[in-house]
Parts: sequence; C-alpha cells; structure tokens
Amino acid sequence: MTPRVSLQYSQWWIMKKPRAAVGNGTRRRKQASSQEGRGKRALSSSQAKSSVPDACAGTIPEFPEVPAGLARQQEEVVLQASVSPYHLFRDTAEVTVFRESLLSWYDREKRDLPWRRLAESEVDPDKRAYDVWVSEVMLQQTQVATVISYYTRWMQKWPTLHDLASASLEEVNQLWAGLGYYSRGRRLQAGARKVVEELGGHMPRTAETLQRLLPGVGRYTAGAIASIAFGQATGVVDGNVVRVLCRVRAIGADPSSTLVSQQLWSLAQQLVDPARPGDFNQAAMELGAMVCTPQRPLCSQCPVQSLCRAYQRVEREQLSASRSLPGTCDIEECAPNTGQCQLCSPPTEPWDQMLGVANFPRKANRRPPREECRATCILEQPRAFGGARILLVQRPNSGLLAGLWEFPSVTAEPAGQHQRKALLQELQSWVGPLPATRLQHLGQVVHTFSHIKLTYQVYSLALEERTPATIVPPGARWLTREEFHTAAVSTAMKKVFRVFESQQPGTCKASKRSRMSTLSRRKKPSPGQQVLDNFLRPHIPADAPSLNSAAQ
Repeated sequence: MTPRVSLQYSQWWIMKKPRAAVGNGTRRRKQASSQEGRGKRALSSSQAKSSVPDACAGTIPEFPEVPAGLARQQEEVVLQASVSPYHLFRDTAEVTVFRESLLSWYDREKRDLPWRRLAESEVDPDKRAYDVWVSEVMLQQTQVATVISYYTRWMQKWPTLHDLASASLEEVNQLWAGLGYYSRGRRLQAGARKVVEELGGHMPRTAETLQRLLPGVGRYTAGAIASIAFGQATGVVDGNVVRVLCRVRAIGADPSSTLVSQQLWSLAQQLVDPARPGDFNQAAMELGAMVCTPQRPLCSQCPVQSLCRAYQRVEREQLSASRSLPGTCDIEECAPNTGQCQLCSPPTEPWDQMLGVANFPRKANRRPPREECRATCILEQPRAFGGARILLVQRPNSGLLAGLWEFPSVTAEPAGQHQRKALLQELQSWVGPLPATRLQHLGQVVHTFSHIKLTYQVYSLALEERTPATIVPPGARWLTREEFHTAAVSTAMKKVFRVFESQQPGTCKASKRSRMSTLSRRKKPSPGQQVLDNFLRPHIPADAPSLNSAAQ
C-alpha cells in the first residue's frame, strides 16, 4: 500500500528538490519568432512494440481529500522516498553534461527525414504542428522505413488541416491501407475536423491542452507536438526513451509499472533542454533508435556513455570476473541499508553477463496473441461485362479493421468440417444461390495483429454467368484486380489475394513452373544422371501445406 505523506513533508521536499526537477513542468517558452524546437523524431521497430507512450496518461493516483496539484506533489514525494538517489540525476552539472553531449551528437548524426525537413522550414505554427502530428501518429507502432512513403503521400494529398478535415473516411482508409493500426488514421481525421470546426483552425499550443482537446492524442504525442512545434519545455517518454533512461540510470524494475513509468517521466522532464526542447526530445529518441538499441547497442558510439550506470555496471562486472576487483553487488551502491529500492531489478532476475547493458530495461511479460481461424473466399466474375471482377464487402464501423474492405469471410474452427458450408452460406447471403462443388481450397495465410494470430483458410469460387458488374448488394463492391490493389484493404487481405493470384494461369509463378516442366521434357538426362538427381532431390512430405505466409 502506498504510504501517505504529510503536507509539511511535501512542502519541505518541494523546497529541497533541485530546481530543474520542479520548474520545467510549468515553464513555457515564448513563441515569438524562435526557430528552436522544430524538427522531427524517429522510431525504431522496438518502439513499434512499446506500450508506454500514450498509455501513461492519467496513471498518477490522486489523494481524494486534497487538490489535484497537491496530490501530484505528494505522489512525487512518494516516488522519491521509495527509490535511491543512485537512479536519479543528483546535480545540475550532470544534467548539463547530458544535455550538451546529447544535442551535440544529434546535430552531427541526426537522420534526414521528411517530417523533420517540413517542420524545420515551416513558419506557420499551426501547419508546423500538423506536420509533426501526422508523423507522430504514423510512427506509433510502425518503423521509420515504412512510414516515409506513407507520410510523403499523405502530405501531398492533404498538406493542411483543412484539407484533411474535408476528406472522406474512405479516402483516409484507402491511403492508410497497409500501415496497420487503422484507428490511428480515423482519430487523426477526427482531430483535424475538431480543430477546423471547433477551434477556429488553430492547434492547441501546450501539451496539456493538446491531450485534453484532441481525440487520440495521449501524453506522449501531446508532449512531442508541444515541444517540437511550439517549443514547450516538456519531456516525452516513448519506447526508445524508456530504454535510454533505464540504462543510463540502471533502472531494472518493470518499466510498465505505475511507479517506474512516473519516475521515467520525471527524469525526462528534468533532463529536457529548455532552450531546445524539441531537438532534445528527438535526440533522446534518435539515440535509442540508432545507438542504444534493444540488442547489440553501440556503446562505443554513445555520447552519454560516461553517465551510463548500465555501462559502469558492465565494466565493474568484467573487473570482478577477472579477479581484479573483489566481487561487489550493485544493489549495495543503490540501497545499502534496506536493499528495497523500487527501481532495482528484482532478486529473481540476476545479472546476465552475456546481455551487458541490455540487462536494462526489464522485459515485459506479454501474453502471446490469441489464435483465431477464418475462412475467406475470393468470389470472381471472370466473364463480367467490362472485365473480370472480384467481390469485396465492408467490415463494421467498429472493432478490428473497422470500415475496411475484405473478401467475404466467416469465423471457423482450424480443422472444422463445417468450414466450407459456413463460408458458402456467407457467399450466398451476398450473391444468392451458388454451387458448392465450385468452392476450391487454395491454401492458408497467417497474419499476426497486435493481439491476435489469425489464420485464413483461402478459397476461391468463379461465377460462370455474365452478370453485370454494376449490380451489387449494399455493403459490397465488385472491383477489378487493379482496383483491388488501390482499395482500402488490409495487409492480410493483400496476402490472401496473392495466394489467389499464384493459382491463376498466366501468373509469373505458374509460367515459371510451366517453363521448368518444358525444359525437363526437352532435355532427357542419361540413366546415371537420373539416379544422381533422384539421390540429391530433397524430400517433401505429402502433407506439407501449400502456403504458410508469415505475418509481418
């Protein structure tokens, strides 16, 4: 149970607390003509998988009998009382060295990214905030290399908030198709409409108002926009920053816990450079993405190596292993009296010599995704007027892949005998009676979403009638193959369609198989060569699946 603290102790601690750790939360940078704080940050694949950024908002427990502001102060006292100074920055000199070293490295090594160029050159603060906002939303859970092309197309199509606000949701889904986590695009457009229709076209200027007024904007995104676009001295914590701070201060406790998460935000706020907050936040994230990586970090290239307690621990362990130094325990430096520091690694997770600094941060215990199976069918009209067409139906407006288009599908057991029957009934609900004998199984596709491992059993069925392609039931579309590739469909459906295309006559794979069989007929090897070929030919089990596409 969290201990309560007295008001007198709270006031004493606030007075004694280093100025940098207290004042930054309320400082605001003047917005006159400064060009500082502009630019953009980048995420790595490790960020694509972190849950810290926007999930941290509202996690500070408040005492009901005191005002919220005082409750936050008391919570900070509890945090400080339950951790050792070993995990903190104890003087301003350390903070100054950290800022200067990190920003100097960033100025030399930062990547040239399209959102950074836009933000650095944009004069209009609302347009600059929009440029940053779009990139921040796209970069959540997604790698930089993937985002670049999407961001470029997006800004070409909707260069301003007003352009995005006037777009249709169908257009947004279409451009977002393949980027994943589709609710991000919907919330981005909803936010743009709110800014245009309710806020006079002006973006909120602080992290607090951004988070409060804009849908889908959490604590991290709000802080990133406020610091980069408006120069507010507010720290940010994403997956990369978690990793950097946990290593620099040897924080081995679970970073997703309330106490550790709040301590990381406190450290980020203490460290952020008030003169260049946007650049500093991007530099911290860039360091995690490029140098302080999850595996095989490049410690020799780290600009803050001298301040890194994880690196110091590695050196100490190496000396101890070589018997040059008597064995020491890191916890003794951290909490010599009690051994109960809330930021240290638990005793059940001893130091792994092979991991080095990658012992930090502690790996989260994540549940494996649940497994589901669906049967889906590419229903084609090969003889439709105007060219061959395939049927797509729209998903519900809420839930997984909301509003996107897909092939008719049904939930099915992995090896259920009624799979074909259920799928045929679903198809008939869209187009009327169909012959069951034409339903052909093509293979399977496995696609992993954030929390679901979904296996699609892929079928096809061709309609022989020359039905006009313009006749469609509500919620369905007949599209050409070319139109399918530009429609608002998920990556999973594109994988399913590739299975279908691979089975069609005239495709590259089919043509390659045909050429190989022709060559084998033309060239008849000698009897001795036939025996050698049979001996070297790999054995393929008869029950091997026709396709098992791994999820990306």
